[in-house]
Amino acid sequence: MDLKPKTEAPAPKAKLGATYWKLNTIEMWERFAYFALRSVVAVYICQADDVGGLHLTMAHKGTIYAWWFVFQSVLPMFTGGIADRYGYKKVLAGAISANIGGYLILAYARDFWTFFFGILVLATGTAFFKPALQGSLAQSLDKDNSSLGWGIFYWVVNIGALIGPLMASAIIGDHSVEEWRKLFFMSAGFTSLNLFMLFTFKDVPSGADKTESLMAVFKRTLINILEPRLVAWLLIMSCFWLMMYQVWDLHPNFISDWVDSSDVAAVLALVPGIGTSVLTKVDASGILYVPQEVLISTNAAMIVSLMIPVSWLVRRLRTLTCMMIGMVMAVGGTIVAGFTGIGWVLVLGIMLFSLGEMLTGPKKNEYLGLIAPPGKKGLYLGYVNIPVGIGGFVGSKMSGYIYGHFGEKAVLAQRYLMENTPLGEGKVWDGNAIHLDTALGIQRTDAFAKLMEVQGLDTAAATELLWQTYDPHLWVWIPFATIGAVAAVALLVFGQMAKKWKDMDA
Repeated sequence: MDLKPKTEAPAPKAKLGATYWKLNTIEMWERFAYFALRSVVAVYICQADDVGGLHLTMAHKGTIYAWWFVFQSVLPMFTGGIADRYGYKKVLAGAISANIGGYLILAYARDFWTFFFGILVLATGTAFFKPALQGSLAQSLDKDNSSLGWGIFYWVVNIGALIGPLMASAIIGDHSVEEWRKLFFMSAGFTSLNLFMLFTFKDVPSGADKTESLMAVFKRTLINILEPRLVAWLLIMSCFWLMMYQVWDLHPNFISDWVDSSDVAAVLALVPGIGTSVLTKVDASGILYVPQEVLISTNAAMIVSLMIPVSWLVRRLRTLTCMMIGMVMAVGGTIVAGFTGIGWVLVLGIMLFSLGEMLTGPKKNEYLGLIAPPGKKGLYLGYVNIPVGIGGFVGSKMSGYIYGHFGEKAVLAQRYLMENTPLGEGKVWDGNAIHLDTALGIQRTDAFAKLMEVQGLDTAAATELLWQTYDPHLWVWIPFATIGAVAAVALLVFGQMAKKWKDMDA
């Protein structure tokens, strides 16, 4: 007779529990608010012909976006450790409150410095929000369900990225100051819903030492990031995110200036119930077009539609291999979308880019979640935002200069008037786009209308004249696509080295 005591088999871990789904709901509300703003704020900041916008320069926009990235994506290298140490829910509560405050400041800001301050408040809130929420998610997942779990999370993020721009398009209407203000209020309202969500679940334990001082958290953060494998990965991903974020941050201006979306609008108008809804609008010339925020939301629509099946299909691929394939596809999509003024070609490019993003975006979280030591999930998932911050900072400053000098239609109209019409005769310009207002004597906000008047052209013909004369697509997009291609090659080398580090699961 067997006298050994019987032992019960351990209960299998729940695949995706209630807390996981509540955390995803919090992420969705936050993304509704964020992407409603992010999809159109580039136009609000500096588009020369926007009725209620701030009419700042591309250089101003570059500065705002650069520091937005730094605060939002580099600060989490410290805030992740703080979230582990002091508790995810406490940090989330403070972060959500800061985000609400940031949106309210932006609603009333009408000058550079006040708007800049509002962005920094918003970015700081997001810097605490991201690692606290992602750390909670990481503790709710294990090796067996991490690929699916992060894939669903990325899918939820893009529900916000899809619906947010459509809501923004409906609210801002003719882009008056009052309608822009309503948009900021809406973002604050959606964010406030998350304060109530925090009461619906218990905090997720981080496993970190709760007696550690704040200075010790900072010290540990700096020590851990010096691990060579992590440094190399962060540098590679910084190059990729430098390219990727131009779809959200530069394409709004590029599309508004150069893309003729009437072909897309004509097809959408045939769909019953759409007509001239939020998906299509009529411009001052009576031409049906698709707002840039709707065109860009193709990215989110693709991810919402395909993220879960794609995550399932690539679940057995090594994380780094999947990311490398995604990078190559994203570079191809950037080239297609950035080298055209034709609406449907732009949409096809965004679709290709989106497929690449689906293979890269969620895998970056999964990779660091897998290699993070016990008790350091929030810390490592704070690191995951560093490449976004570095790449976004450099990319924003690059796009501010490159687009401000070689791509913006209003600036190129000034250049054409200076270089090719009697209005520029006898006038001296030093080549700096910022000085064109003074040198030419025609403001950037009035230059394109003046070009049409002087040359006797309509909007489409004047746009084509500048496109053929200055090739803005080549000057603007070749540098970003090249950097993305370099990142893909570097990740291929990194993947081979990872095998030696025995990161076989990653």
